Amino acid sequence: MTDSGNPWKTLGTRQVYENPWIRVSEDDVIHPSGAPGIYGRVSFRNLAVGIIPLDDEDHTWLVGQYRYATENYSWEIPMGGSPLADDPLAGAQRELREETGLTARRWTRLLKVHLSNSVTDEVGLVYLAEQLAEGEPDFGETERITIRRLPFSDALAMVMDGEITDVLSVAGVLKLALLRR
Repeated sequence: MTDSGNPWKTLGTRQVYENPWIRVSEDDVIHPSGAPGIYGRVSFRNLAVGIIPLDDEDHTWLVGQYRYATENYSWEIPMGGSPLADDPLAGAQRELREETGLTARRWTRLLKVHLSNSVTDEVGLVYLAEQLAEGEPDFGETERITIRRLPFSDALAMVMDGEITDVLSVAGVLKLALLRR
């Protein structure tokens, strides 16, 4: 049996940095070994919400954009942040509409993941969106997005070939592919 209790002791916390998206703190701790130390944590102000839109022809939509933090162009499922106090499904619906112009009548939550849980508390949710209607996207000021409609099998191939590396996209596409077997 695994001991799931918290072996860490927090002695104090100091906020190091804060902006509208994250808060960075440093904790004075006692390690599980009993030795004193520090632990840095990045706390997110939003849930990460990703959406796999799927139409009646088994096509999905990906969005492509340059990602500043990783300095590369990335193909991903539509996604964004949903404030922690808000309904995450409402956030997913908003992000799908903003990034692709799509709305959906049927929503299914596919998974919940913890992203980089050794240094962050970020949580990601992925939804399947079906019974779609098309509209106009409404990109945010920091977004220059390319929208691509393609067969779901092609998106799965992009994951398997390493063309899609975003963790919410990879996890969501793989989970949906397994559920459909």
